[in-house]
Amino acid sequence: MTIPINDHLILVSGKSASGKSASLMNLVDQPGVMYLNCENGKKLPFKNTFKSFTITDPAQIYQALDEAEGMPTIHTVIIDTLTYLMDLYESTKVLNSADTMKAWGNYAQYMKCLMSQKVAVSTKNVIFLAHTADIMNETELVSETMVKVKGSLMANGIESFFTNVISSKKMPLSKFTDKFAKSDLFTITEEEETMQVKYVFQTRLTKETVNERIRAPIGMWAMNETFIDNNLQNVIDRLHKFYN
Repeated sequence: MTIPINDHLILVSGKSASGKSASLMNLVDQPGVMYLNCENGKKLPFKNTFKSFTITDPAQIYQALDEAEGMPTIHTVIIDTLTYLMDLYESTKVLNSADTMKAWGNYAQYMKCLMSQKVAVSTKNVIFLAHTADIMNETELVSETMVKVKGSLMANGIESFFTNVISSKKMPLSKFTDKFAKSDLFTITEEEETMQVKYVFQTRLTKETVNERIRAPIGMWAMNETFIDNNLQNVIDRLHKFYN
C-alpha cells in the first residue's frame, strides 16, 4: 500500500512575543481548525471558534491527530507549541521514571513516531509552533538560532523533520528593503506605520540570518517574499498552490 505524504506541514519558529500566536488570527473566520494547546491552557490573544483542547498528556496529541482524520469538517490541526509539548513529555514521563536512560530514549522515539506515524499520513494541514533559542556552536564558534529540545533529538535538530520552516519576527520598518519585502503578501498597516514596527514571517535566508534554520523548497518563495505578513493563511495557501 502506498502511503500519501503530507505536503501541508509547517513549522513556525520564533522567539517569544514575535507573533507566532497572532499569525493564527486569519484562520478564525473559517470553521475546521483543531487547536491543541500544550501551554497549560494559556489563552490565545484573540477571540476564536477553534475546536480547542488543552493537552495534559503527550499521548493526547496522537489521539487528536487520529480523531481529526475521521472528522471531515477539520482541515487544519495546530500544535502550540512543540517546545512546551516536549517539556510536558519530560516532566510527566522522564523525570519521575525509575529508569531515566530508557525514558530519554522514549522521549526521542515519541517525536520520531509522532512525525512518521501520525503527521506524515495526515490528510490535514498540520502546523507546529515552536520557540527558538540562540545556541553557541562550539565547533564553528557561531551562535545558531534553533528550536531547542533535549537529548538525542538536538543532534539532528527538530527542523530536520520539516521541509517548510518559517520564522516569526518583530522588526523595525527601517530594516525592510524592496528587494526582500515588496510583494502582495507584504502590507504595512496604519498602526505599523505609526509604531514603525512590523510582525513578519521570514521565509528565506538572508546574509544576516545564515545561522537560522529557515527552509523551504526551491521556488516556493520569491526573493521579494523573503519577508511577508505574519498571516498563516497566506502560507497555507502557498503550500497548496505549490504542491497541488
